[in-house]
Amino acid sequence: MAGVSFSRVPRILAARDSTFAGNAAAVTPVPFKAQNLPHHLAVVRMTQNSDCPDARIAPVPAMRRRDALILPAAGAALAAFDFPQPALAGVQGMTAGRVPGLIANPNLEGYNYYKRPAGKSGGHGVGWSEIPPYAFNVPDGWDEVAVSIADLGGAEVDLRFQSKAEGDLAVVVAPVLRFYDVGYNASVIIEDLGTPEKIIKAFGPEIIGRPIEDEDILYMDTTTDSSTGLTYYLFDIKPHFLISATAFKNRLFIMTIRASSIQWRKAQDKLYEVRNSFSVATDNDALFIKK
Repeated sequence: MAGVSFSRVPRILAARDSTFAGNAAAVTPVPFKAQNLPHHLAVVRMTQNSDCPDARIAPVPAMRRRDALILPAAGAALAAFDFPQPALAGVQGMTAGRVPGLIANPNLEGYNYYKRPAGKSGGHGVGWSEIPPYAFNVPDGWDEVAVSIADLGGAEVDLRFQSKAEGDLAVVVAPVLRFYDVGYNASVIIEDLGTPEKIIKAFGPEIIGRPIEDEDILYMDTTTDSSTGLTYYLFDIKPHFLISATAFKNRLFIMTIRASSIQWRKAQDKLYEVRNSFSVATDNDALFIKK
């Protein structure tokens, strides 16, 4: 099997800080200025010399017949556009059951259970296969937040959850064809891509925003899911990053959890539970797992 060429993994650190980078843009208020509009287009005009703090509104000129004919047509044209709604409005909510794929966990008190719903958008381009579902436990009080192509990794950031009190997490789903020379629908597992050390050093800048040195790695181990045969690489990275990575079919899955020092002291047990619960479902695709 062809070797891995990690040099082909895109590096866009100059544009974005990390997988967790937000997509908020600076907004500069623009002051209102009077404009030289034709008389028939003027709707309201504020008087320059008012006797009271509240400006007076000048009379509205009568609408011309041509304007009366144009406005309904313009309104119909605008209605034909599907303007974007606020991120996650009406779909992702603040309670279990309102986020697609998130349900209450009957087996673990204080946690919900998330499984990537079938048909969720994020196929990473025409020609890519559907993303196999992944799952993990989510502590109560964590909310799904919108992802953006402005995040490091761009469209490969598939999901984010966040708690202001306890930390945040991101799941990257990367097509292996971008850095591994195999065909479509190839049988790829994480051992094919490299050792744990090679994986974390190759993808460290993508997922935490900086290169990872030997002294940054506090913990590194592998574990095998007995129900699927998939191997997971587990990492603890300074200062407070928890990472789990595996590969299945033609995808590399990386969950990264980040916490501040205050969040870590408060919730480290919960964060370990989330990291250790991360799994990729193979369902009826057992033939893809190499024994």
